[in-house]
Amino acid sequence: MNIYTRRKVVNVFNLGASVCTTLFGLFFLFWLLWVLFAQGFTHLNWDLFTLDMPGPGAEAGGLRNAIVGSLMLTAVGVLIGAPLGVLAGIYLAEFGRYAWISHPVRFINDVLLSAPSIVIGVFVYEVMVVPMGNFSGWSGGVALAIIVIPVVVRTTEDMMRLVPDTLREAAAALGAPQWRVVTSVVLRAALSGVMTGILLAIARIAGETAPLLFTALNNQFFTLNMDKPMANLPVTIFNFAMGPYDNWHDLAWAGSLLITLTVLTLNILTRIFLRPKQ
Repeated sequence: MNIYTRRKVVNVFNLGASVCTTLFGLFFLFWLLWVLFAQGFTHLNWDLFTLDMPGPGAEAGGLRNAIVGSLMLTAVGVLIGAPLGVLAGIYLAEFGRYAWISHPVRFINDVLLSAPSIVIGVFVYEVMVVPMGNFSGWSGGVALAIIVIPVVVRTTEDMMRLVPDTLREAAAALGAPQWRVVTSVVLRAALSGVMTGILLAIARIAGETAPLLFTALNNQFFTLNMDKPMANLPVTIFNFAMGPYDNWHDLAWAGSLLITLTVLTLNILTRIFLRPKQ
């Protein structure tokens, strides 16, 4: 067997292995989505959005308080974490690319990126819940923000470093200061990737349960008070899925499908409206 035949055999083997592993992963992905849609779609109705979660043994009920609580917690987490992550990513990519402090920052960011979310929940529990004396929506939002930051930092830095240096040099040659080059040229060119990173962070925190168990906990009733325990979809789904009542199981499937559809819609809209102009 000559070298060309051997290379062709290796190429065919590696290509076949890649296709098989891809199909293997897609099979379980579509299987999961099929079960989720089959179990949850039939329970999507108007009551889901207008009624609060039912108590033990109650027949009628929905997830209104949990949906509103999840939206508020996610909004707080993104509003705190996304700007900090974008600013940190811009610094690492543009202003402090070779600074001594950038190396430990990247290392700590990688550690946070792979840290179990329950550890973040315990940390926020110690620094916020214990001093405040009660669970609250604010502590839940801070826990989610800590999860958002490393995702946005890594994505922002990577996307901005993909922008060719020739664009920076051309803008600088026209007399633009560095901050103008970064905001008007580099950041605009990397905007689609940065927004994708923020959406990935939203998708990451949308289904987080462990940190909210230690921070926001849950609430059986509708409330907009972030100083008190707040209902949220992930913890509600967990509680209802483990509960003994069939209507709780139905609401858990509907809530799981709702989270999946929300994340899927956000990703599709971002791909459509933020894709680079040709």
